[in-house]
Amino acid sequence: MFSYGIDRLTIDKVLALSKGEIKGVLTKAAKDKVKVCRYKVEMMARGKKPVYGINTGFGPLCDVQITPAETSLLQENLLKTHAVGVGKPIDKKLSKIMMICKVHALCQGYSGIRLEVIERIIYFIENDLLPVVPEQGSVGASGDLAPLSHLFLPLLGEGDFWQEEEIVHAAEVLEEHNLKTIKLQAKEGLALINGTQFILAHAIVGLDKMDYLLNLADVAGAMSIEGYQGSSSPFMAQLHAIRPFRGNIEVAVHMRYLFKGSENIVSHASCSRVQDPYSMRCIPQVHGASRNAFYHLKELTEIEMNSVTDNPIVLSDTEAISGGNFHGQPLAMALDYGALAASEIGNISDRRSYLLLEGKFGLPRLLTQSGGLNSGFMIPQYTTAALVSENKSLCFPPSADSIPTSLGQEDHVSMGSISGRKFNQILDNIEKILAIELMYAAQAIEFRRPHKFSNIIENNFEIIRGKVNRLEEDRLLKDDINAMIDMVRKRVFKVY
Repeated sequence: MFSYGIDRLTIDKVLALSKGEIKGVLTKAAKDKVKVCRYKVEMMARGKKPVYGINTGFGPLCDVQITPAETSLLQENLLKTHAVGVGKPIDKKLSKIMMICKVHALCQGYSGIRLEVIERIIYFIENDLLPVVPEQGSVGASGDLAPLSHLFLPLLGEGDFWQEEEIVHAAEVLEEHNLKTIKLQAKEGLALINGTQFILAHAIVGLDKMDYLLNLADVAGAMSIEGYQGSSSPFMAQLHAIRPFRGNIEVAVHMRYLFKGSENIVSHASCSRVQDPYSMRCIPQVHGASRNAFYHLKELTEIEMNSVTDNPIVLSDTEAISGGNFHGQPLAMALDYGALAASEIGNISDRRSYLLLEGKFGLPRLLTQSGGLNSGFMIPQYTTAALVSENKSLCFPPSADSIPTSLGQEDHVSMGSISGRKFNQILDNIEKILAIELMYAAQAIEFRRPHKFSNIIENNFEIIRGKVNRLEEDRLLKDDINAMIDMVRKRVFKVY
């Protein structure tokens, strides 16, 4: 059980909440915080002192004071006018994670929203009423305005929900559940659509995926080294103790574990080869650097998911500060760093795949003994090369860009929503690149029999052979590649 606004969110808890593995609740302490803050907003809404977003207009209209009678219309118009997203809908799980993170932020007691609005969002979460949210349209500065507007339009009976794979108008779904529409009051529209939950959801999903892929990259690298009959000496503990980056040390430890008990790795320990190419012997340095970036992004993401990112922030009975907590820059820059880190995992993987094709150290060229008539595994490396190039093009940092909006009021924006989307696009490509390397490595290992390998490598070899047979003569490889990608996505490979 998780208490919104009281307990500390982590990536694991968000994912568990989204899958229904733990239940999110509103305790009395959380409800009291929400009610106290709401009372403060109501007092300010009735007052004569202009307070941004409570009794004034928004953005460049912040100098226009709004009467109490106009407040509800103002808040509802805010959602309607800002719901201008375009493009394909985001994945349903992202919509759910956005709602979970928004509820936790609202329950901190600084946003001034009514309890009944929060309870309705929780009902959506628990009953899988997932709003349809377009992927494009946020500049990531005054919060993720467009996607959050689409996310919460259904409160008003506007917008759309998912029903299985169909898109259904929100009013129909609310009627099916005997739910009345919510009539927003002072500050509530602003509390809902100011925030970084679109950026945050993409960071959470990406980090979860990257965590597995970083470990799988070590596995693929170890299997490639075994197939290549490379050396295990670059992973010695003493070597990394004198350059003690956290990621490097962890990768070296992991690689030693992956080689433990291997007959193959010791069979050529005294060979005449002095050193391996960088893509093999520098795995701790390259994979490790990507791990360091992962840890940095994870730290910032977990700070953000426990923060209040709307505006204005209600600090006292009379004071609501119009600040910049909605600005996405803290995550945007780290997401761009994460994108580069993920891209490099694919870059070095492609190089290892290429090495296995060269026909050196007892391996046949193109990993086939019937070259000439057969192309063997020549062409899948074209695919990894294309994916690596695509990832490089996706590494331009959106956070380096800024286009002013809102008549210059919002004159510096983070573009963090684009950073989050590109981070996940790169990770999707990494799944495919590692799938192909694993397929190559399994074929290379065939030529090192009867040597035995570590238990974990033998287990993964058997997993691959359960879906993809050894290549003897040319065949359609598309199905093999798709099977490998599917196994990576389903996380069937053992990493420890």
